[in-house]
Amino acid sequence: MAKVIIPVSGMHCAACVSKIEKSIKKIDGVTSAAVNLATEKATVSFDDSKTNGEEISNAIEQLGYKVIVEEEHAYDEAIDEVRLKEINDLKNKLILSVVLSIPIFILSFPEIFRIEFIGQNFVLLFLASIVQFIVGYRFYRGAYLSLKAKTTDMDTLIAVGTSAAYFYSAVVTLKIGIGLYVYFDTSALIITFVMIGKYLEAVTKARASEAIKKLMGLQPKTAIVIRKGREVEIPVEKIVVDDVILVKPGQKIPVDGIVMDGFSSVDESMITGESMPIEKKNGDTVIGGTINKHGSFKFKATKVGKDTMLSQIIKLVEEAQGSKMKIQRLADKVSSIFVPSVMIVAVTSFIVWYILANSFIFSLNIFISVLIIACPCALGLATPIAIMVASGKSAENGILIKDTEALEKLQEVTTIVFDKTGTLTKGKPSVTDIIGEDDTEVLRYAASAEKNSEHPLAEAILNRARDKKVKLYDADRFEIIPGKGVRALCVRKEVLLGNRIFMDERRINIMGLEKNIRRLEVDGKTVVIVAVAGKAIGAIAVADTMKEHSKEAVERLHDMGKEVIMITGDNKMTANAMAKQVGIDYVLAEVLPKDKATEIKMLQDGGRVVAMVGDGVNDSPALAQADVGIAIGAGTDVAIETGQIILVKNDLRDVVTAIELSKFTIRKISQNMFWAFFYNSIGITIAAGVLYPAIGFLLNPIVAGAAMAFSSVSVISNSLLMKRYRPSI
Repeated sequence: MAKVIIPVSGMHCAACVSKIEKSIKKIDGVTSAAVNLATEKATVSFDDSKTNGEEISNAIEQLGYKVIVEEEHAYDEAIDEVRLKEINDLKNKLILSVVLSIPIFILSFPEIFRIEFIGQNFVLLFLASIVQFIVGYRFYRGAYLSLKAKTTDMDTLIAVGTSAAYFYSAVVTLKIGIGLYVYFDTSALIITFVMIGKYLEAVTKARASEAIKKLMGLQPKTAIVIRKGREVEIPVEKIVVDDVILVKPGQKIPVDGIVMDGFSSVDESMITGESMPIEKKNGDTVIGGTINKHGSFKFKATKVGKDTMLSQIIKLVEEAQGSKMKIQRLADKVSSIFVPSVMIVAVTSFIVWYILANSFIFSLNIFISVLIIACPCALGLATPIAIMVASGKSAENGILIKDTEALEKLQEVTTIVFDKTGTLTKGKPSVTDIIGEDDTEVLRYAASAEKNSEHPLAEAILNRARDKKVKLYDADRFEIIPGKGVRALCVRKEVLLGNRIFMDERRINIMGLEKNIRRLEVDGKTVVIVAVAGKAIGAIAVADTMKEHSKEAVERLHDMGKEVIMITGDNKMTANAMAKQVGIDYVLAEVLPKDKATEIKMLQDGGRVVAMVGDGVNDSPALAQADVGIAIGAGTDVAIETGQIILVKNDLRDVVTAIELSKFTIRKISQNMFWAFFYNSIGITIAAGVLYPAIGFLLNPIVAGAAMAFSSVSVISNSLLMKRYRPSI
C-alpha cells in the first residue's frame, strides 16, 4: 500500500471535490481518496502493484483540473508560485470586470444617470461580451469539462445563469426577437461579484495556510559542517547522518541531532510551544528548525531530510488537513446532488412563474437568481478551512493532530485515563530506601541482575550502584517477566527481582520484610523485592515524582466535568498514594501492559467515551483501543506513535488545551455549517419567489450574485477568527 498527496488547482466548490473523488475511486487499486477544497490537495491511498501516482494525476487532469506537482509536502515553492499566479490572474480579471461593469451599470439605467444615445445597447453588448467571454471564460470551461464528465458544479450554475441574461439581451439588441429591455448589467455584475468572491476567497485561503508555511520556513537553507577538520558551509539537503555541525549564536539548528561539544540555550517554542529557552549540554538532543540563543556548540546529525522532527510535524499537519470529519462527509454527499437539484428547482420555478405571471422577464429573473445564489462554495469550505486553521494552531502549541476524526471525538470524551510512569510522573525514579541485613549486598545483587534491563526502575538501581561504587557480579540468563520483574543467574545463584505477585508465583517467603514493605508503599514508593537462591534478602524502594503540572492539569479536567483515572502496574497501595497527590478519581492498579487495552475496553463497555494518555510505546494497545489515543512527550519520533493526537511537550496541561481546541474547532465548524445550510435554504426559497406573493419581496439576480460571492468569504473569515485562540492554561 502507498499514499500520495497531490496538489490540485482549479477547484471552485464542493461539487468539484465530489467529482474528483468519484473519478479517483474508479481507478483499480485505489482504496481511499479524500479531496480537500481548502488546502487544494487530494490524499490518495492505493495498492502500488495496481496503480501509481501518475495514473491518479492523469485522472484528475482529464477532468480539467491542474495537478501542480507531486511533492513530499504540498506547500513548497512551486505550489506557492502557482497559487500566487492564480491570485494575480484573478486580480487582473477582476479589475477588467469592474472597469467594464461600471459603465455597463450606468448605461443600463438612463432614467437615473440621464445618459442615453443611439446605439447604446450595442455599446452594452460590446462591453458585456468582454466580461462574459474573457472574464467569464473560466466558468464556461469549467461547465464544459463538467458536462464532459457527466456531472455539474458551480461553474455550470454561473455559466447557465449569466448566459440566460446575456443571450436574451443580445437577441433583443440585435432585434431578432422579444422585449424592450436588456439585462447586460445582470450578467456582467454577477460575474464581477463572483470574481470578487473568488479573489477574496483565494487570498483568505492563502492566509489559512500560513501555519505550514511558517513551519516550512523554519529550516535554514545552509549549515556549517565539519569535514576533514575544516568548516564547510553546505546546503541543508546535503547533510547526512553522523555529520558534525557547528551552530553559532543566533543561528537556526538545521537538523535533529545530539550535542557533542559546547553549551547553549535553545528556543524551541516554534516546534514545541515551550516559551522558555532550553539549556543544552553534551548528550542532549536538539531539534532542526529551533534557534540557538547564546553559546556555540557542535552536534552530530541523527535525523536528516524527511526524518527530522520538523518534517514529521509538517507531514502530520498536512495529513490532518487532508483527512475528513464525519460532518464534512455529510456536506460532500449533499454537495454531490446539490447542483442538479438546484437546476431542477430553477427550471421548475421558471415554468411555474411563467404560468402564474405570464411574464417571460419575471420568470427569467427568478431562474437566474436561483441558479446564482445556490452555489455550494460555502458548504464545501465550512469544514476544511476550520480544520486547516485548527491543525496549524494546534501545531503552534505543540499539539499534533494525526486524525481529524479524533479532534471531532475529543470534545465528546467523558473519561481521561492516564498512564502513570512517564506520563503523570517524570519517569525517572531514584532509589530512596534499601532494606535488608546487608544493604550493599542487596544493592549488588539487584544491580547485577538489572544490568541488561532498560526499565526506569533498573536505571534507578544501577545509578545508585554507580554512586556507591558497588562492584557488580557477572550475570547470565537474563530474562524479563513483563509486569512482574526480572530473573538472572549471578555467581551460580538464581536472582529474582520484582513485585509481590512475582515472589508469590515463585513461592518466595517475604514475611520478614512485609512490615517495612508496607510502610514504604504507604508513602507512595515502588518496592522491588530481591531474592537470591530462593530466599528474600531485602528490598529496594524507588520513588518517581509527579510532573510539575500534573495536579493543575487534573484540576482543570475536573473543572471541565471529566472523570480522571490512572492506570499502572504498581500495587494498589502505591498507586493510590501517588494518585492522591494529584486528586485522581479512580485507580486501575496492578495492570500488566498487555491488559491495559482490556481495561480501556471495559470502561467503554460501561458507557464511557475514553481518551487514553500514554507515552506511546508500551501503551500502544491501550492508545489504539481508546476512543481517542493521546501520545505525550513523543520526542523526535512523532510520526511513529500510535496516538491519534501527539503532545510534543511533556506537559499534561496540553491535554486540557487539546480538548479546548477540539470544542472550539467543532463550534466553528457547526457555525459554518449552519450558515452554509441556512444561507442556501433561505436564499433558494427567496430566489424562487416563494415569499413574493406574501411580502412582495423578490431577489434581484445581481443581489443573488453578490450574496453568493460573499457567502464563502464569510465562512473563511469566521474560521480565520480561530487564529485568535489562546490556551487558557
